[in-house]
Amino acid sequence: MDPSYLLMPFAAWLVAGSSKFLINCIRARRLAFDLIGYGGLPSNHSAIVGGMACLIALKQGIAHPAFGVALSLAFIVMLDAGSLRRQIGRQAEALNRLALDDGCSKLRERMGHSPLELFAGLAVGGATAWALDYLL
Repeated sequence: MDPSYLLMPFAAWLVAGSSKFLINCIRARRLAFDLIGYGGLPSNHSAIVGGMACLIALKQGIAHPAFGVALSLAFIVMLDAGSLRRQIGRQAEALNRLALDDGCSKLRERMGHSPLELFAGLAVGGATAWALDYLL
């Protein structure tokens, strides 16, 4: 088995997560460990699934059935990351406003991704897939 298929998800997660941490640190002008989590630029979710689809396209071609499966999975994951989870974040905002008087702990509001964050994740995943294909 080609090791690039095993390395791809981890490599995309590492590159996207490191990029997101660096961007958050620059924006916050401090080490932003508290901003690690869901949401932000680039999307780890779209980097992982988009990178795997890109790697399959590079190695097997877009006519291969595995590419169709990977592309379908990428669409599902990115739709979830961009819409469903953003709605969950909006619900958390509303619940946090209601719970202010009760002294309840705040729910995390930053959950989903904007289209730009999803596209940036795809770009990171594609670049990571290309690098893995070139190096391995």
